[in-house]
Amino acid sequence: MSDRPTIGILTVSDRASSGEYEDLSGPAIEEALRDYLATECDYRRRVIPDEVPDITGAVREFAAEGCALICTTGGTGPAPRDVTPEAMAEVLDKELAGFGELMRSASLAVGVPTAILSRQTAGVVGKSLVVNLPGKPASIRVCLDAIFPAIPYCIDLAGGPYLEGNPEVVQVFRPKTK
Repeated sequence: MSDRPTIGILTVSDRASSGEYEDLSGPAIEEALRDYLATECDYRRRVIPDEVPDITGAVREFAAEGCALICTTGGTGPAPRDVTPEAMAEVLDKELAGFGELMRSASLAVGVPTAILSRQTAGVVGKSLVVNLPGKPASIRVCLDAIFPAIPYCIDLAGGPYLEGNPEVVQVFRPKTK
């Protein structure tokens, strides 16, 4: 078992979980996070169907395993099978709605008018930060670029491990100490 912090990546997709198509979103999240983080981390990825019990169960498992950050991808739109926000309502100890607001704003700024349809959010489960990202791989980097500067400090506040950002890629915010 590694002493390195762990990051959980959860792809929520009926079609990817059934093997109908390859999961591209989970790998896109891992690639972005490896760019942003100077801290060496272990990554765990899972692909599950759009079902509230599967989503809540996987998030709880990742949190119980000590994942500092849990990123979900998919299931945040208005379609009948998009149930990630409903699962988050059941599992989050504290919601951090500002993450979703900023992700929608960032997507709108790059010309994605349907960003207003997204129901992305974030929150804390135990000492884990959970962030709901879009299912479209191209949108993942846009959203993470916007919110990542706050992620390490949020994990600090939740009691998780200290994660250092890669200053060549992203400027992580932490308050100055006296």
